[in-house]
Amino acid sequence: MNWNDKVVLVTGGTGSFGKTFIRIMLDEFHPAKLIVYSRDELKQHEMRVAGFDHPSLRYFIGDVRDLERLKRAMQGVDVLVHAAALKQVPACEYNPMEAVKTNILGTSNVINAALDRGVEKVMALSTDKAVNPVNLYGATKLAAEKLVVQSNAYAGQQYVTRLSCVRYGNVVGSRGSVVPVFLRQRENGTLTITDKRMTRFWLSLEQGVRFVIRNIAHMEGGEVFVPKIPSMKVVDLAKAIAPDAELKYIGIRPGEKLHELLISRDESRSTVELEDMYVVQPVEAFWFGGAWHEKGKPVEDGFRYSSAENTEWLNVEQIKAIIAPFEEAYAQGKLS
Repeated sequence: MNWNDKVVLVTGGTGSFGKTFIRIMLDEFHPAKLIVYSRDELKQHEMRVAGFDHPSLRYFIGDVRDLERLKRAMQGVDVLVHAAALKQVPACEYNPMEAVKTNILGTSNVINAALDRGVEKVMALSTDKAVNPVNLYGATKLAAEKLVVQSNAYAGQQYVTRLSCVRYGNVVGSRGSVVPVFLRQRENGTLTITDKRMTRFWLSLEQGVRFVIRNIAHMEGGEVFVPKIPSMKVVDLAKAIAPDAELKYIGIRPGEKLHELLISRDESRSTVELEDMYVVQPVEAFWFGGAWHEKGKPVEDGFRYSSAENTEWLNVEQIKAIIAPFEEAYAQGKLS
């Protein structure tokens, strides 16, 4: 894919993912124009001050809840990455309608604006919590996924707008990550863990961004792309951050899972395995060519991709190496 003549827009462009995506695009892919779309003028100002000030960059203040503003921002856009969302599980539980307005209705607005403006490719970010959801955040992201996948029907069989999703687990050190929490608690000598059996999928922000960029180039429309990533025990993360600290078990919070699920058994019938990822293909989609079967192999019926049943695990030493940059950033006051 030649990015040099593409106009790219990222919703939620001032977030952890958005900033990393923009940095990599500017450094390596050099799109003709790169639009940051977000609702917080202060964060946009802070991005400029931090060095995100390039001739190809444009800053649009707007909310995904505002359809008309999205249409204006998408004029002439070729590629759209939809990263804007309310992501904090407790906040979504306490403010349920706000989560619906942003994560579901906001995604609907993004889709409609992209269809109306003839955006070529739309890639939306999803989460493990959308698989068999047990909290409102997961339910809204499941609905958003379904909207993205099935909205390919509105574009027809001719290639106009194609929409797909990327689904992955926890991002090391991002906002809401447990890493900053454990680093703060380390100072008091006690780390709180909800359950000693808890496991999580784990990947870096840069891995997530590069996975998105790669699959924008290869998407047909309607796929959910899932990277193969390692699991870790939350207890091992705590030991890597504070080996001498006391571990206090406080019980699972409302809406929290013991283990994460990236692909459910029900999805196995339409899932193809490649060397470093899985592709969940759309079911009975008239617009979809289904070429992924030629690139990979179908998984067994009943397969599921769970953090507890993963074949790849991080040990304490590997976790230490991964979190080292975040420890340094925390020591410098750059991670909160």
